[in-house]
Amino acid sequence: MASDYVRRFPVGAELTTDGTHFRVWAPIRSRVEVVPEAGPPIELAREPDGYFSGFAAGIGDGARYRLQLDGGSSLFPDPASRFQPSGPHGPSQVVDHTRFEWTDAGWPGITDEGQVLYELHIGTFTPEGTFAAAAARLPQLAELGVTAVEVMPVADFPGHFGWGYDGTCLFAPTRLYGAPDDFRRFVDAAHALGLGVILDVVYNHFGPDGNYIREFAPQFLSTIHKTEWGEPFNFDGPDSGPVREFFIANAAYWVEEFHIDGLRLDATQAIYDDSPTHVLTEIARRARAAAGRRTIYVMGENEPQDANLVRPPENGGCGLDAIWNDDLHHAARVALSGKNEGYFMDYSGTPQELVSAAKYGFLYQGQQYRWHNRRRGRPAFDIPRHRFVAFLENHDQVANSGRGHRVNQLTSPARFRALTAYLLLIPATPMLFQGQEYASTRPFLYFADHHPELAALVFNGRREAMRRFRSQAGPDGMSLIPDPADPKTFERSKLDPAERDSRPEWLALHADLLKLRKTDPAFRSAVVDGAVLSASAFVLRFFVPAGGDRLLVVNLGRDLHLDPAPEPLLAPPDVDAHWYPIWSSEAPKYGGQGTAPLDTDDNWQIPGEAAVVLAARPLTRPT
Repeated sequence: MASDYVRRFPVGAELTTDGTHFRVWAPIRSRVEVVPEAGPPIELAREPDGYFSGFAAGIGDGARYRLQLDGGSSLFPDPASRFQPSGPHGPSQVVDHTRFEWTDAGWPGITDEGQVLYELHIGTFTPEGTFAAAAARLPQLAELGVTAVEVMPVADFPGHFGWGYDGTCLFAPTRLYGAPDDFRRFVDAAHALGLGVILDVVYNHFGPDGNYIREFAPQFLSTIHKTEWGEPFNFDGPDSGPVREFFIANAAYWVEEFHIDGLRLDATQAIYDDSPTHVLTEIARRARAAAGRRTIYVMGENEPQDANLVRPPENGGCGLDAIWNDDLHHAARVALSGKNEGYFMDYSGTPQELVSAAKYGFLYQGQQYRWHNRRRGRPAFDIPRHRFVAFLENHDQVANSGRGHRVNQLTSPARFRALTAYLLLIPATPMLFQGQEYASTRPFLYFADHHPELAALVFNGRREAMRRFRSQAGPDGMSLIPDPADPKTFERSKLDPAERDSRPEWLALHADLLKLRKTDPAFRSAVVDGAVLSASAFVLRFFVPAGGDRLLVVNLGRDLHLDPAPEPLLAPPDVDAHWYPIWSSEAPKYGGQGTAPLDTDDNWQIPGEAAVVLAARPLTRPT
């Protein structure tokens, strides 16, 4: 039986009708045994390339086991465990992935265009912090106009809470949020509502606690490259084949066994690979193959903003579908808060930056960048604009405000409404962060439950990171930074459903803008131009070939009387037409004061701290 079994994935425990097949890569070992909680050990057969494998007829669904190496006294979890019911330090558990009854047979997946993303953290998205509780909230997101949720990492990690980026069991959904079938149920519920699910995965490092890979294969970690988080993975050195295979299989595993619709690849700049074919290319290729007839969406975070990630492999790229645009966030954040300290130092928040970000995606495409003291980015003019993911908030950026303040707490409500319109109407793929749709006042802080020694190091590291911001570097600022290991830090970061219910004006703002984005052909156009109108105001024009152009006028300063107005983008499409508002961030239903005409006989009257969408209609002439 064992010799005839064809595995679905190269490592881990795979349940069959007659038992369980085990396979693990342990090239530095001469003997590997599976030690079940009930029953005698099962020795695995050594393969020529450092793998050990074997079939256990008496081990079925739910069985717990550990691995014994070279007959030693210590027992270890499976590096490719499918579930860790007691956490990364405990026994692994066999999981029957076929037990769950999916209802999404007709689900087509999600495409690279037309998405509205929503980043959420399962542990703080609801007070309960579970897959089941999060699934119950999904109808609200579908009603809002979101098309796909981006779930922060769920691979198991030590402790009782954390962001998930210190995962150590990359095939095991964390027990903190529920069982593996609870995650499947979450995905199935999303698909029933027309929502895709994108999973954030960390392929650049293991967490510092609960990682036993050195006991099996120190070759897993690179001896050539380094990252700020520790040793990266060995994707291009000696014995790198099984390492590449592990991560390529992991991507396919989430897509195949959990029906995930895509991946968000964390910190791809720290995924070092000098091989002829980059491992990211192979990950994307294998994930798409695992999806079968479904289409999936693979995006990357890349701090240097390397546009090659989204170019086809035949053009020197990795073939991803999208890339996060930090430039747009940084410019918008400075525009809203007035602060350009720390890593915001290369941005002024000017109308020109916001116009350029809407038109070209990245602002830095090879220019010198003071924060890094080197050039940033590469030319990206050929990249379709929807491949840039734009946001005003994400988990990192909110937490890096020190006190976890939301953007709406760093600016005026009117300015936040105005730039929300900008975010949700430009050609980039917009992303909201949990609670942003109702201007949540709950912070999102950095939290991580580690043992005391590691917790102290993490806290000190967090303080040092925050010193990069001048306003936080003094004693007062340092005293405001919460301890990541304090359970209260985690609890404070949980969204409050009652707050959502008390802020209908913000929900209406987001829902109306997303409806406008979806239904108005102008906002599905890739032909956009823009111009600066003043030190605080700009205009974007969305061109429609058959007519129906739209203007988006944004003014983050005081009222502006633009006279004269020598800007051709303000000209109506016909001399016998003029512009009139069809949407305004100052509508009373959003908490605004109302909007008077902008295109008047006294030239342009542009309201302060507002965004207005205009359409053209024939002039009404006196008879």
